[in-house]
Amino acid sequence: MMKMTVWYIALSNLAAFLAYGIDKKRAREHKWRIPERRLLMLAALGGSAGALAGMYLFRHKTRKPGFVIGVPVILAVQLLLVYYMMK
Repeated sequence: MMKMTVWYIALSNLAAFLAYGIDKKRAREHKWRIPERRLLMLAALGGSAGALAGMYLFRHKTRKPGFVIGVPVILAVQLLLVYYMMK
């Protein structure tokens, strides 16, 4: 079970990170974008660390309060959940 959880978290974070990079690239090219709701959902489903890394590495969504505040809050909640689950 623990191995599956680690894989889930790793893949969720990779997916979120890549989604932020892809959306930034599409924004530059004026192409179809990934909806903001989907980007936040990827963070909420376990990819918050990847989303936060993608936000700042790609400089994407860093002016939007919903992301600047929301993604770190999601990460904090997820870290607390992991802490309590391991306790």
